[in-house]
Amino acid sequence: MIRSLVVIGALMALVILIVPRVNSISQPPVDVAGTAKSIAAETKWPLQIPTGLPDGWRATSVRYVRSTDGVMTWHAGYTTPDNQSVAIEQAMEPTIGWVRAEVNRAAVVGTVDAGGLTWTKYVRDAKVQNSLVHNGATAGKDLTTIITGTGTFEQLQFFAGKLAVVTG
Repeated sequence: MIRSLVVIGALMALVILIVPRVNSISQPPVDVAGTAKSIAAETKWPLQIPTGLPDGWRATSVRYVRSTDGVMTWHAGYTTPDNQSVAIEQAMEPTIGWVRAEVNRAAVVGTVDAGGLTWTKYVRDAKVQNSLVHNGATAGKDLTTIITGTGTFEQLQFFAGKLAVVTG
């Protein structure tokens, strides 16, 4: 019985050694611009996406979904060159609950200028998350925009400076 277990163990070890394993998973490209154009045409929202991001920034997700408090939310997520996450979240006339959920109930720590706008800075220390929030100036016409993720404030400000309204 022991010899059988040794033989079976040796065969299992051989199989484990010769079967190839995946070291990394490559994700298919995400079409942020195309999706944004479709959603903007459908909603008539002035959606924004970053343009001219340098090499190393990778789009990882894009969606238009119902979120906290039933608020319809435009989301586009990116990975920075140093593998941090940065995402844009936009909604028309969002609730306070939506903003609190998107910034992960973080504390306000001041303001910063980026991309010609003044943004409110939020920091959540317990779970690394930095956020910049710009509230739309005109109800029903301007989107509230949140730039959020594990990226540094410098990366979030850089990203905010690259935002442009989706056209055509």
